[in-house]
Amino acid sequence: MGIRKSKVHIEWSADFAYAIGLITTDGNLSKDGRHISFTSKDKELIITFKKCLQIENKIGRKGRGSQLEKKYYDVQFGDINFYEFLQSIGLSPHKSKTLSSLKIPAAFFFDFLRGCFDGDGSVYSYWDKRWRSSFMFYFSFCSASIEYTNWLRTTIKKHANVNGHINKGARIFQLKYAKKEAEILFNKMFYRSNLPCLRRKIEKIEKILIINRHADVVESVDTQARGACGSNPVEVQVLSSAPNFEL
Repeated sequence: MGIRKSKVHIEWSADFAYAIGLITTDGNLSKDGRHISFTSKDKELIITFKKCLQIENKIGRKGRGSQLEKKYYDVQFGDINFYEFLQSIGLSPHKSKTLSSLKIPAAFFFDFLRGCFDGDGSVYSYWDKRWRSSFMFYFSFCSASIEYTNWLRTTIKKHANVNGHINKGARIFQLKYAKKEAEILFNKMFYRSNLPCLRRKIEKIEKILIINRHADVVESVDTQARGACGSNPVEVQVLSSAPNFEL
């Protein structure tokens, strides 16, 4: 029997780990033990996924569930060796609710996490009207599996020393990180330029961080003014016209 050929070069790297994160969130392993697919509403993400794994398969269109409109992009390819590798690190068919811990090398964990964030993560921000100059923002990661969500939280804590918290929704669990913890994760996931990522998300994050830095300055000046002026503090401009972002 001849040696099975692989389409995917199986070797951990920043690009490879990012693609594993995308598969973990929005990928699918077929029951046939051979085919892997990745689906996204962002064509850019499909193209990046193909580049990371160095595959040339065509990009298709598909709907989801009972939807007739084909508004999602999709790439599918067959590779038994890569399929078996994905199983060896903890992925499986119909993984959404059975997913638990994964075998991800520590050196590439934040590349993997960036892939998870681009696949099923979100970032949102708002001005908290209860407090003067209070700007809030969160990173969140979603999963239908509490075991996987707990593993993700524990592993992030181990490598970034941030706690986060888990919210239970109707059908999913959300692992959320606020403000300082979110900024720590941003710096860990985007540790240098030209990393594979979804541009529209990083652009939103960069805008949020700029607004947050302005808000911190305003809050600091406001606090100093109140301390210096007692019951008659000076007026401090608050950036209340800044937009809310959700992605």
